[in-house]
Amino acid sequence: MTQPIADIRALDLTDPMTFVRHDPYEFWRTVREREPVYWHEGTAGQPGFWVVSGYADVQAAYNDAEALSSQRGTVLDVLLRGADSAGGKMLAVTDRPRHRELRNIMLRAFSPRVLREVATKVAERTSHLVRSVTEIGSFDFATELAEQIPMHTICDLLSIPEEDRKDLLEWNKLALSTEEPDGEQLDSVSARNEIVLYFMGLAQERRDEPGDDVISLIAGSELEGRPLTLEEIALNCYSLILGGDESSRMSAITAVLAFAQNEDKWRALQAGEVRVETAIEEVLRWSTPAMHFARTATRDLAIGGQQVRAGDIVTMWNTSANNDESVFPAPRVFDPSRHPNKHISFGHGPHYCVGAYLGRAELRGLLDALVAHVQDLELVAEPARIYSNFLFGYSSLRVRFPAR
Repeated sequence: MTQPIADIRALDLTDPMTFVRHDPYEFWRTVREREPVYWHEGTAGQPGFWVVSGYADVQAAYNDAEALSSQRGTVLDVLLRGADSAGGKMLAVTDRPRHRELRNIMLRAFSPRVLREVATKVAERTSHLVRSVTEIGSFDFATELAEQIPMHTICDLLSIPEEDRKDLLEWNKLALSTEEPDGEQLDSVSARNEIVLYFMGLAQERRDEPGDDVISLIAGSELEGRPLTLEEIALNCYSLILGGDESSRMSAITAVLAFAQNEDKWRALQAGEVRVETAIEEVLRWSTPAMHFARTATRDLAIGGQQVRAGDIVTMWNTSANNDESVFPAPRVFDPSRHPNKHISFGHGPHYCVGAYLGRAELRGLLDALVAHVQDLELVAEPARIYSNFLFGYSSLRVRFPAR
């Protein structure tokens, strides 16, 4: 049961429990109405930061990569502890001009041939998984399906051995969130380190014996006239795993929940009255798995009429921007036929997500399989939320999928 919001400044946006105790959509509606850009005071000895909530301001902030740097970090909890050690090495936390060269390496790895092959495997695996659960009665969609699809997709892309995938999933689930209200930050740090160490070992193997796979391509590339270090290779593989698994897993769970709670929209999708392409975009907007991204101001600038100083942390809240009434009429109505739907769930500007194609392919595979094999989406129990100030989603969703 969420609590009513009286004072927006009383809510601590660094607390993983905040958006479990409080309705995030009502909170952000209030923020956009009262104070669309405001200063959040520091807590527990940490620095304060700017909160940007309106669609236009968030989009403009993403576009201004010169004044708002990614190199110190792009996730609030990392920035509040100092700076991201991956700065300048991992694509997401690198600034231009180095960012452009590194992004081109990653985009070469995501060639149309590779993406087509992975998308075909996604569709086949998802269809098989969905058919299998129509025979078992009640089950947890989060663990039986949503955990399997995105992790295997990104592991297929990186040619990761089957026997290693379970460990990667467990580490990844701890990296940015927890399923327990009192989860330890040390667990998150340890999980991230485990992932990076794993990929450093794999990068060395692929450098010694290159194959026809994405890690081998990255390992064989040069950045600024030199080969990438093992750490640089590992950090960029880590980034792909982190983004490719967590966000897609949360989107898939929220997609099923949204259609289960809106039977008329599910029937319209089944009947072909709603295009899968538009439904995918609404699911991405509706779920908005990455609630925020952050930047550090490199110079003084104005955002939404507020004066930001050089060195200030600026947080752009995708959850709020994707529910801005000035861009999305009736934003809390789940509308799979919504068009246009210019959500920013994959970010915007120079750091637009390189894995956006795969994210959409996974949702297409899921929706196609549900329509083909499932008659009804029946909720069996209330979903369980994850605890995070970065990711929004659910750790458990018990459902029943009677066969079509």
